[in-house]
Amino acid sequence: MIDTVRDKIRNIPDFPKPGIIFRDITTAVKDAEALHYCVYYLANRIRDTHEEKIDYIVGIESRGFIFGSALAYALGAGFVLIRKPGKLPCATISETYELEYGTDEVQMHVDAVEEGANVVVVDDLLATGGTMCAACRLLKKAKANILAACFIIELSDLNGREKIPSEIEVISMVEY
Repeated sequence: MIDTVRDKIRNIPDFPKPGIIFRDITTAVKDAEALHYCVYYLANRIRDTHEEKIDYIVGIESRGFIFGSALAYALGAGFVLIRKPGKLPCATISETYELEYGTDEVQMHVDAVEEGANVVVVDDLLATGGTMCAACRLLKKAKANILAACFIIELSDLNGREKIPSEIEVISMVEY
Protein backbone atom coordinates (compact mmCIF):
# COMPACT_ATOMS: atom_id res chain seq x y z
CA MET A 1 0.00 0.00 0.00
CA ILE A 2 2.68 2.52 1.02
CA ASP A 3 4.88 1.51 -1.92
CA THR A 4 1.96 2.03 -4.31
CA VAL A 5 1.58 5.61 -3.06
CA ARG A 6 5.34 6.27 -3.04
CA ASP A 7 5.57 5.02 -6.64
CA LYS A 8 2.86 7.50 -7.70
CA ILE A 9 4.54 10.56 -6.11
CA ARG A 10 6.43 12.45 -8.79
CA ASN A 11 9.89 13.79 -7.88
CA ILE A 12 10.79 17.07 -9.54
CA PRO A 13 14.46 18.04 -9.17
CA ASP A 14 15.51 21.67 -8.68
CA PHE A 15 12.01 22.98 -7.92
CA PRO A 16 11.30 25.57 -6.66
CA LYS A 17 15.04 26.21 -6.55
CA PRO A 18 18.28 24.34 -7.31
CA GLY A 19 19.08 21.49 -4.93
CA ILE A 20 15.45 20.88 -3.88
CA ILE A 21 13.55 17.74 -4.87
CA PHE A 22 9.86 18.65 -4.93
CA ARG A 23 7.56 15.78 -3.94
CA ASP A 24 4.51 16.26 -6.18
CA ILE A 25 1.36 14.51 -4.94
CA THR A 26 -0.77 15.46 -7.95
CA THR A 27 0.27 12.23 -9.66
CA ALA A 28 -0.78 10.24 -6.59
CA VAL A 29 -4.19 11.88 -6.13
CA LYS A 30 -5.12 11.41 -9.78
CA ASP A 31 -4.63 7.66 -9.33
CA ALA A 32 -7.80 6.20 -7.77
CA GLU A 33 -5.98 3.35 -6.03
CA ALA A 34 -3.27 5.59 -4.53
CA LEU A 35 -5.82 8.17 -3.36
CA HIS A 36 -7.89 5.41 -1.76
CA TYR A 37 -4.81 4.02 0.00
CA CYS A 38 -3.92 7.46 1.40
CA VAL A 39 -7.34 7.96 2.97
CA TYR A 40 -7.60 4.32 4.08
CA TYR A 41 -4.16 4.42 5.72
CA LEU A 42 -4.79 7.65 7.66
CA ALA A 43 -8.33 6.66 8.71
CA ASN A 44 -7.15 3.29 10.03
CA ARG A 45 -4.19 4.77 11.90
CA ILE A 46 -6.52 7.27 13.58
CA ARG A 47 -9.07 4.58 14.46
CA ASP A 48 -6.33 2.28 15.81
CA THR A 49 -4.85 4.86 18.17
CA HIS A 50 -7.82 7.00 19.24
CA GLU A 51 -10.93 5.72 20.96
CA GLU A 52 -12.35 9.23 21.23
CA LYS A 53 -15.00 10.37 18.77
CA ILE A 54 -13.39 12.64 16.20
CA ASP A 55 -15.51 15.78 15.91
CA TYR A 56 -13.54 17.49 13.14
CA ILE A 57 -10.86 16.88 10.61
CA VAL A 58 -9.03 20.18 10.06
CA GLY A 59 -7.42 20.65 6.65
CA ILE A 60 -4.63 23.14 5.98
CA GLU A 61 -4.76 25.04 2.69
CA SER A 62 -4.59 23.82 0.08
CA ARG A 63 -3.56 20.21 -0.32
CA GLY A 64 -4.71 19.40 3.21
CA PHE A 65 -8.22 19.96 1.85
CA ILE A 66 -7.84 17.05 -0.59
CA PHE A 67 -7.11 14.47 2.09
CA GLY A 68 -8.93 16.17 4.94
CA SER A 69 -12.39 16.20 3.40
CA ALA A 70 -12.12 12.55 2.32
CA LEU A 71 -10.83 11.61 5.76
CA ALA A 72 -13.68 13.50 7.46
CA TYR A 73 -16.15 11.56 5.34
CA ALA A 74 -14.44 8.23 6.15
CA LEU A 75 -14.49 8.96 9.89
CA GLY A 76 -17.96 10.50 10.08
CA ALA A 77 -16.54 13.84 11.21
CA GLY A 78 -17.07 17.44 10.15
CA PHE A 79 -14.47 19.29 8.10
CA VAL A 80 -12.85 22.61 9.08
CA LEU A 81 -10.65 24.75 6.85
CA ILE A 82 -7.49 26.61 7.85
CA ARG A 83 -6.64 29.12 5.14
CA LYS A 84 -4.27 31.86 4.10
CA PRO A 85 -5.32 35.43 5.02
CA GLY A 86 -8.28 37.02 3.27
CA LYS A 87 -9.94 33.77 2.15
CA LEU A 88 -12.54 33.31 4.90
CA PRO A 89 -15.69 35.51 4.89
CA CYS A 90 -16.49 35.74 8.63
CA ALA A 91 -14.58 36.74 11.76
CA THR A 92 -11.27 34.87 12.05
CA ILE A 93 -8.43 34.17 14.41
CA SER A 94 -4.88 34.18 13.03
CA GLU A 95 -1.46 32.72 13.71
CA THR A 96 1.81 33.86 12.19
CA TYR A 97 4.72 31.52 11.56
CA GLU A 98 8.30 31.80 10.38
CA LEU A 99 9.46 30.97 6.89
CA GLU A 100 13.00 30.72 5.63
CA TYR A 101 12.81 34.37 4.55
CA GLY A 102 10.03 36.15 6.43
CA THR A 103 6.70 35.13 7.86
CA ASP A 104 3.32 33.82 6.75
CA GLU A 105 -0.07 33.50 8.39
CA VAL A 106 -2.98 31.08 8.65
CA GLN A 107 -6.54 31.80 9.70
CA MET A 108 -9.62 29.96 10.89
CA HIS A 109 -13.17 31.14 11.55
CA VAL A 110 -13.70 32.11 15.18
CA ASP A 111 -16.62 29.67 15.42
CA ALA A 112 -14.98 26.81 13.45
CA VAL A 113 -14.62 24.46 16.43
CA GLU A 114 -16.22 24.31 19.84
CA GLU A 115 -14.24 24.25 23.06
CA GLY A 116 -13.24 20.67 23.87
CA ALA A 117 -13.83 19.36 20.34
CA ASN A 118 -11.63 16.42 19.34
CA VAL A 119 -9.77 17.31 16.16
CA VAL A 120 -7.22 15.80 13.79
CA VAL A 121 -5.20 18.17 11.59
CA VAL A 122 -4.22 17.13 8.05
CA ASP A 123 -1.76 18.45 5.48
CA ASP A 124 -0.11 16.77 2.53
CA LEU A 125 3.51 17.23 3.62
CA LEU A 126 5.53 17.74 6.79
CA ALA A 127 8.76 19.62 6.14
CA THR A 128 9.90 22.11 8.80
CA GLY A 129 6.63 21.95 10.76
CA GLY A 130 5.93 25.69 10.69
CA THR A 131 2.51 25.53 9.07
CA MET A 132 1.30 22.63 11.21
CA CYS A 133 2.52 24.29 14.42
CA ALA A 134 0.69 27.50 13.50
CA ALA A 135 -2.47 25.50 12.79
CA CYS A 136 -2.15 23.76 16.17
CA ARG A 137 -1.73 27.12 17.93
CA LEU A 138 -4.93 28.32 16.25
CA LEU A 139 -6.80 25.25 17.44
CA LYS A 140 -5.42 25.65 20.95
CA LYS A 141 -6.68 29.26 20.98
CA ALA A 142 -10.10 27.77 20.23
CA LYS A 143 -9.54 25.29 23.10
CA ALA A 144 -9.83 22.25 20.84
CA ASN A 145 -8.36 18.88 21.83
CA ILE A 146 -5.80 18.09 19.11
CA LEU A 147 -5.39 14.32 18.85
CA ALA A 148 -3.15 13.96 15.81
CA ALA A 149 -1.34 15.70 12.96
CA CYS A 150 -1.48 13.65 9.75
CA PHE A 151 0.56 13.83 6.56
CA ILE A 152 0.94 11.80 3.40
CA ILE A 153 4.62 12.75 3.05
CA GLU A 154 7.23 13.49 5.73
CA LEU A 155 10.63 14.94 4.85
CA SER A 156 12.27 13.48 7.96
CA ASP A 157 15.67 15.16 7.48
CA LEU A 158 14.02 18.57 8.07
CA ASN A 159 12.95 17.54 11.62
CA GLY A 160 9.46 19.04 11.45
CA ARG A 161 8.10 16.27 13.67
CA GLU A 162 10.25 17.54 16.56
CA LYS A 163 8.53 20.95 16.48
CA ILE A 164 5.02 19.56 16.86
CA PRO A 165 4.00 19.45 20.55
CA SER A 166 4.74 16.02 22.03
CA GLU A 167 1.15 15.43 23.17
CA ILE A 168 0.01 15.43 19.52
CA GLU A 169 0.47 12.13 17.69
CA VAL A 170 2.23 12.54 14.33
CA ILE A 171 1.11 10.18 11.57
CA SER A 172 2.87 10.12 8.21
CA MET A 173 2.53 7.62 5.39
CA VAL A 174 5.59 8.05 3.14
CA GLU A 175 8.94 9.20 4.51
CA TYR A 176 11.82 10.65 2.54
